[in-house]
Amino acid sequence: MKISARAKAVPPSPTLAVTAKAAELRAKGVDVIGFGAGEPDFDTPDYIKQAAIKALQEGKTKYTPTVGIPELRKAIADKLRRENNLDYTPEQIVVNVGGKHSVYQAIQAVVDPGDEVLLPTPYWVTYPEAIKLAGGQVKVIQTDRKNDYKVTPEQLAGAITDKTVMFILNSPNNPGGFTYTPSELAALAKVLEGTKVWVLSDEIYERLVYGQTRFVSFASLSKDAYQRTLTINGFSKAFSMTGWRLGYVAGPLEVIKAMARLQDHMTSNPVTFAQYAAVAALGPQADKTIEAMRQEFARRGQYMAERLNSIKGLYCPQPTGAFYCFPEVSAYYGRTINGARITDSMSFASALLEQASVAVVPGLPFGCDQNVRLSFACSMEKIKEGMDRLARWLEG
Repeated sequence: MKISARAKAVPPSPTLAVTAKAAELRAKGVDVIGFGAGEPDFDTPDYIKQAAIKALQEGKTKYTPTVGIPELRKAIADKLRRENNLDYTPEQIVVNVGGKHSVYQAIQAVVDPGDEVLLPTPYWVTYPEAIKLAGGQVKVIQTDRKNDYKVTPEQLAGAITDKTVMFILNSPNNPGGFTYTPSELAALAKVLEGTKVWVLSDEIYERLVYGQTRFVSFASLSKDAYQRTLTINGFSKAFSMTGWRLGYVAGPLEVIKAMARLQDHMTSNPVTFAQYAAVAALGPQADKTIEAMRQEFARRGQYMAERLNSIKGLYCPQPTGAFYCFPEVSAYYGRTINGARITDSMSFASALLEQASVAVVPGLPFGCDQNVRLSFACSMEKIKEGMDRLARWLEG
């Protein structure tokens, strides 16, 4: 029977594949330290769960408007105004089935076959596949450690052509763990002035920033930035609601309406009782809940980066956001470790898992084959043991 070329062309998610492989080994009794997870190890806060239970008990289990219940769209608009200095009306917001759905649908609403989308490395693995599924052309902008893996205004300006319709910006960044400063964002916004390039600003990790880092929403930088930006966010990371599948997009009304039409025929509304839980999530308890988790992530991230940098041949920038370290490991390429020839990030990650029972995600699917990604969304005990195993393994 026939399978479409479109479906055949989409590879499985490497991050989910690493998690699945680690789970498979654990089921066989192997003590695997997993650094592949892209989700907080904290439980969803109880006050959010209770709001979902209450909604269920009140019979809030039927269809809602495709774009989300009015209460949630208003709560999101209030949040964006209060925390992000963004003045969106509820009508300028569409609630989706998770941040991944938000990204996919935003690209579907804007990109036509043959259009170029600018994608700086390192990038989240879903971005290029979502672009390709819309028929777009992925135009990679290669960054490097000289600029902390951030795209420069000069690089952005040099990449824009008559075919460019979108620039994807992810700050704080997955997998890089870095965050653009307000001045760096302003310089990028200046380059885009006068162009017809949309900005997809994925801000899902906005509340998880560390040290002196200050997060700024791209759309808040200027009137021009506001008019060209699709601001993407959700509940998975800051509220530890990965399984609830709720994301949202805010932006110019014409694009939000286009996304709503697509969603009418794709998923209809997000899960009804989960939306009421999301309203509660954005309530007065949010700051205290998020801050406790953020502080713990800050502690773990600092420790992991210090341990990685103490290992000969590794280089890891201190993470300023999200919950990932993204060390360069290419100093070990061309070497043989315990009989395994290390030639790239894929062979590095494979040998590390098989020989030391430590799961990391290779950097190649993120556009950076010299790196691997480690999540510190796990206990400090596991981080310490994992770093010990990594150090011993690299000693051969």
